[in-house]
Amino acid sequence: MPIAYYITHPQVRIDANVPVPEWGLSDIGRARTSAMLDQPWVRSIRRIVSSSERKAIETAEILGRHLRLEVEVRERMHENDRSATGFLPPAEFEAVADQFFANPYSSIRGWERAIDAQHRILSELDTVLGTDDAADVAFVGHGGVGTLLLLSLGGREISREADQPAGGGNYFAYDIRARRVVHGWRPIDRLAQHRDD
Repeated sequence: MPIAYYITHPQVRIDANVPVPEWGLSDIGRARTSAMLDQPWVRSIRRIVSSSERKAIETAEILGRHLRLEVEVRERMHENDRSATGFLPPAEFEAVADQFFANPYSSIRGWERAIDAQHRILSELDTVLGTDDAADVAFVGHGGVGTLLLLSLGGREISREADQPAGGGNYFAYDIRARRVVHGWRPIDRLAQHRDD
């Protein structure tokens, strides 16, 4: 059964003076991505598709070098557009993110609406999988749109209940042919002790 893995970038170097899409991985983020390469599920990946944001590309390139695969970059796989506010301190960001998920049909402080971000990321997945469903594919992206994608694939309403664990660096698996979520978020860098469906 071909599987689509949605992988979120791990920890980044936060810099309030740099636009968020240009943030790169931190040393911890790079170490966690490297540790991911030892996980059994990685071996079957035959195609890597990445968001165009730097942190996602850096994650995808580490994976691509390991598997000797080129990374395909898709502009529309970016995180939900938060450019209206730019960098927000962590507590304020979490409060706005709560509103973003709780009000999917409204723009919160100028952010892209959750419903629009969900339609966009689902369209990207469908487009990529429409070209080839015979092999395992890794999509490398972000927690916000990844959560929206997971909810859509699982037939669930938009909410923050399926948000990835803090810090990023998680993945979920989707059976392409059966069109079902195999498991929810798991950390990229160690074997999960239980299924998180």
